[in-house]
Amino acid sequence: MERIPFTPEGFQRLKSELERLKTVERRDVVKAIEEARAHGDISENAEYEAAKERQAHIEGRIQELTDRLARAEVIEIPKKAPSRVQFGVKVRLWDLEAEEEVVYRLVGPYESEVERGLLSVTSPLGRALIGKEVGEEVEVRTPAGVRHLEILDIEV
Repeated sequence: MERIPFTPEGFQRLKSELERLKTVERRDVVKAIEEARAHGDISENAEYEAAKERQAHIEGRIQELTDRLARAEVIEIPKKAPSRVQFGVKVRLWDLEAEEEVVYRLVGPYESEVERGLLSVTSPLGRALIGKEVGEEVEVRTPAGVRHLEILDIEV
C-alpha cells in the first residue's frame, strides 16, 4: 500500500471533512430523498434525482477520504528551520525571470493549493527543491517552461 505524506494540519482537515460528510451531509441527503419521495412519482421527480446524485457524490467522497486516511503518513514539521529543504517547510524563493519573490510550503499531494502557497512535494518544483540549501539555484521544467529560482530562506 502506497503511503501518502500529510502535514498534521492537512491530515486533520481530511479527518474533519470525513466526519462532516458522515454525520451531517449523509443525514441531510437522506432527509432530502425522503422528502422528494413524499412528493409522489419518483420517475419524474427532479428533486429526487438531484438528491440521489448528491448521495452518490457524498458516498464516493467518503470512500475516497477513508482510503486516503488509511494510507496517510503524517510527517511532523521540524521545530526549527533545517539547513536543507524538506517536507513541511516554507521556502522563500527568488524567481530569476519574473524578478519576484515567491513563498511555498512543501506539503503532500492532496494538500497542494499553489494559489495559497501550498506546493506538492511530488510536483516538478517540489521535487527539485528537496534537499537544497539557502543560496542554491534550482532549474525546473514546468508545463509553462523552464524556471530558474534561487533559494532565499528556509522557514518552519
